Amino acid sequence: MNTAPLDRLLQTAVDYQASDLHLVVGVPPGYRVNGEIILADGDALTETEVNRITNELLNEPQKRKFEEDWELCMSWCHPTAGRMRVTIYRHNGHPELSLRFCGHEIASRETLGLPPQIDDLARRPNGLVLITGPTGSGKTTTMNYMVDLINRERRCKIVTIEDPIEFVHESQCAMVVQQEVMTDVRSFHRALVHVLRQDPDVIVIGELRDPETIATTLTAAETGHLVLATMHAPSVAHAVERIVGVFEGSTERQVRIMQLANALQGIIAQELLPAIDRNRRVLAYEFVTATGAVRNIIRENQLHQLENILQTGRREGMILMDSCLHDLYVKCLITYDTALSRARNPDAILKQKEPALA
Repeated sequence: MNTAPLDRLLQTAVDYQASDLHLVVGVPPGYRVNGEIILADGDALTETEVNRITNELLNEPQKRKFEEDWELCMSWCHPTAGRMRVTIYRHNGHPELSLRFCGHEIASRETLGLPPQIDDLARRPNGLVLITGPTGSGKTTTMNYMVDLINRERRCKIVTIEDPIEFVHESQCAMVVQQEVMTDVRSFHRALVHVLRQDPDVIVIGELRDPETIATTLTAAETGHLVLATMHAPSVAHAVERIVGVFEGSTERQVRIMQLANALQGIIAQELLPAIDRNRRVLAYEFVTATGAVRNIIRENQLHQLENILQTGRREGMILMDSCLHDLYVKCLITYDTALSRARNPDAILKQKEPALA
């Protein structure tokens, strides 16, 4: 495989400390650095160049799958850039690529900006922990941090189902089995059914996508397993609403509401924001732990009351996104404009405004 052109691009990405590399026909290579796309100095990529890189990157089965599905997501390990998630898609009839770099090690909780309560959730013996947020919000990083913590502290069996595998965990105290969709398993749902027969203690699901996977996940979390899962939802309340909303029929929906109320341990909804110095990104998050009050709200389907619980639950580590944004501003980690632009209720930020620390 002659990957010399791609090797040069990846080396530049390493030098830039980029999180992503985008190869789009008609523009120079784009590097995402601290959340922003920086275009390389140089000529725009041609269709021929991107086609060549794509063909050299894929093996024959992958080429056939891409020709059939017009999209492909896979993991790939490069000697210099390390492991990455490669997404190939079609644009104007030809392939283009987006490469996400996975990193070589798990950062500490303090470096990631995660709350101390995330460790408590990882140490729970059973139940469901949800990690939510938009694409690029660090969900996979948080999930892998929790897996690493369990792996270092607990003698158990961890089984992950990922699409694709982004960080490889070497077994430490725990036995870790990582399965990749379309490499080791056919789908999240089918894999999850079989995982339950593999004597796992901890199950990690790369993404909750469909009703079948969500239903099996709730059952697993309710029957003695600790389940960590990610999903696309902008807030804690939206995450709960999305899980409940995928089920049709009042009887099934009520069953799932009761399962969720019984199994839920906590939810973190997160977003990555530009730091005040623009040289890195800062984690903002909304966090809820499943207290008795939270479980009752879910059982009664009174999700509009979750905001009040988050506002009054600071002692348990709960926090609203807007309160977290205000805290980050006061600590001089993000600008006031960033806090205001990302707030769900900008008036709340305006009312809380205080002079930033000197």
